[in-house]
Amino acid sequence: MSDDIAVGGGATPTPDPDGLDGVRMTWNSWPRSKVEASKCVIPVAASIAPIRASPFLVVLPYAPLRCKPPCGAVLNPFARVDFFAKIWICPFCFSRNHFPPHYAGINETNVPGELYSQCTTVEYAPPPLDAAAPPPPPVFLFVLDTCLIEEELGYVKSAMRRAIGLLPDHALVGLITFGTQVHLHELGFADMSKIYVFRGTKEISKEQILDHLGLSSAGVRHGAVTGAPRYTKGPQPNGLHPSTSVYRFLLPASDCDYTLNSLLDELQSDRWPVEAGNRALRCTGVALSVAAGLLGACVAGTGVRIIALVGGPCTVGPGMIVSKDLSEPVRSQKDLDKDAAPHFHKAIKFYDNLAKQLVNQGHVLDLFASALDQVGVAEMKVAVERTGGLVVLAESFGHPVFKHSFKRIFEDDEQSLGLAFNGTLDINCSKDIKIQGIIGPCTSLDKGSLCADSVVGQGNTTSWKMCGLDRTTCLTVFFDISPSERSSQPGIPNPQLYIQFLMHYQNPKGQMRLRVTTITRRWVDGSNTEELVEGFDQETAAVVLARYVSLKMEMEKEFDATRWLDRSLIRLCSRFGNYRKEDPASFTLHPNFSILPQFMFNLRRSQFIQVSNNSPDETAYFQMLLNRESITNSVVMIQPSLLSYSFNSPPAPALLDVASISADHILLLDAYFSIVIFHGMTIAQWRNMGYQNQPEHQAFSQLLQAPQDDAQMIIRDRFPVPRLVICDQHGSQARFLLVKLNPSSTYNSAHEVVPGGDVIFTDDVSLQVFSEHLQRLAVQ
Repeated sequence: MSDDIAVGGGATPTPDPDGLDGVRMTWNSWPRSKVEASKCVIPVAASIAPIRASPFLVVLPYAPLRCKPPCGAVLNPFARVDFFAKIWICPFCFSRNHFPPHYAGINETNVPGELYSQCTTVEYAPPPLDAAAPPPPPVFLFVLDTCLIEEELGYVKSAMRRAIGLLPDHALVGLITFGTQVHLHELGFADMSKIYVFRGTKEISKEQILDHLGLSSAGVRHGAVTGAPRYTKGPQPNGLHPSTSVYRFLLPASDCDYTLNSLLDELQSDRWPVEAGNRALRCTGVALSVAAGLLGACVAGTGVRIIALVGGPCTVGPGMIVSKDLSEPVRSQKDLDKDAAPHFHKAIKFYDNLAKQLVNQGHVLDLFASALDQVGVAEMKVAVERTGGLVVLAESFGHPVFKHSFKRIFEDDEQSLGLAFNGTLDINCSKDIKIQGIIGPCTSLDKGSLCADSVVGQGNTTSWKMCGLDRTTCLTVFFDISPSERSSQPGIPNPQLYIQFLMHYQNPKGQMRLRVTTITRRWVDGSNTEELVEGFDQETAAVVLARYVSLKMEMEKEFDATRWLDRSLIRLCSRFGNYRKEDPASFTLHPNFSILPQFMFNLRRSQFIQVSNNSPDETAYFQMLLNRESITNSVVMIQPSLLSYSFNSPPAPALLDVASISADHILLLDAYFSIVIFHGMTIAQWRNMGYQNQPEHQAFSQLLQAPQDDAQMIIRDRFPVPRLVICDQHGSQARFLLVKLNPSSTYNSAHEVVPGGDVIFTDDVSLQVFSEHLQRLAVQ
């Protein structure tokens, strides 16, 4: 079984860039010392997909064998085994471990699954301790904004009805609606509509919430629980007794289908009057506090998703991002840079505390923000990202980006996201490696001995909590090389280094699993650049730099990202380029580095660096997706892909350059967040004349259809669903394509343009000029 084959959609398997283990590294050969690592410029980091789907995954129906404490590494193909003495030696700490009695039959020809050389990733599915107890059901608590116009509320209701229809029958469902006040609906009280109301103006503690609901221990003890639950079938999840008050608010989908649909039918826009010159009073923060408090009391430690559907900014109470007065604008990127956003830090603090509460309970916050204005994604980012929640940003609840993305969460076919819960990631490393931290959807658990002094992202730990994750979730782990005295002595060091990722999680069916991935890489002498170059992965390097720079921009005031990237690239090219000193014309790069300058050129112009072009909400949204997507998807965010369609040739990749525009071609741009179908001038004229409808012009009809079909294939496999833009050359929406292209022809060089081509009105330098500058500076 080859290391880079995975089954694709067609008849032949397609190479999988992530290999069997779903791990990609910036450097696949590691320098031995800290000094040599710093000379490599690009951090030593790995991108990992902890539970990605793989057709070759081996599932073992028993518990793993672990090395003796404090190591705790799991038996793997790199362990040395003495079959005669029935002993295995751990590659991490070199301890000798005896095999237990039930491994007595092993020998050279009869080995357990975890020792096969190709089984570097295995999943353990030991039988549960209590086989009779069903796994706990997933819980979905919908938190619905009602400060919407009738049309938008109609879109939300129809999306909710679809979602309820797709939920598994045993899933527990709850509903909170909010506007000026928060309404918690008691679904277990079927005889009439029963609602608990919370004021939206002030922060409310978890104890107050429980007291109000009759869920505090005192309330329950004195018989204060009202509204007996209807749900009494069979054993209850999480050891809850059927008569507990949980089932007043959370009911199985099969039992509350009718109640929920009736509630949605009656639901109206928030009736609180909005004075002229004011925004609607919207208490998003209190609504999420009530949701977290209720779930903490009822189902702590179970797989739970709080699904927030928000249609505007929070204007009252905790989490407020702007006042109700319309004369105060919502904070912009400039306001944040100048520290002139009065509510920003207070809202961040509130959501930071909410994130801690949710992580503690093991619960996930998903955010669906649909509005033309900002709703506060930048402030909520901390709570969504730390809990591993999903985020979708759209212009309206009627927009395909929202409708199709929302539906994807609940689908259970091959398009399913594979939503998992309650994950804990632990990392073991060889002795000379320490961990700086992780960028991605997780929270540090602040424990472990292999922590580096310098911290990147969620650090000071070798163990992370991931309340929610799915089969596409990716994390970036940053490593520090810190050799001990002993390992730097000649003759002793092992030429291989080892890293093991242990992912405990609750799969979509509610069963607890442990996925173990063990990888090995080579130590090399850092002064031997040839070996380092051979092990360099430029796609991973570009994405890791993008994530690292985005984090630095967020954490460090006055950080100049463009300058930092330029300096890093110049240092890298000086170190690894081939050239004669002071002779730019002699400069060449090894194929493993050759596309990196192009990635950096596009990264400098991208939405991740040019944040002043976007609102703080959009910037936060782009960063969250960059931090959680695979390397392949993240590369498309940085450097979009372009396909060209014409009569005389099959669809072919085109240069991401304004020179690729031609009057008789159609272009398909995949920029990850948006997909653009761009018709050249002539094509657009023929289409407007209706040639595609005439039988003799069937070829033209097929040419128009081909990019549409390819766009739908991309959209089908992606979450969140990208925005589809269909435009014509010189049309108003052509900007969606032009902004991504290399400006090799600008208004200054218009005389060079081919007939039917195009120019870009910009003063940005082109890739060619950028490369010339780079070569000149690298050879100095």
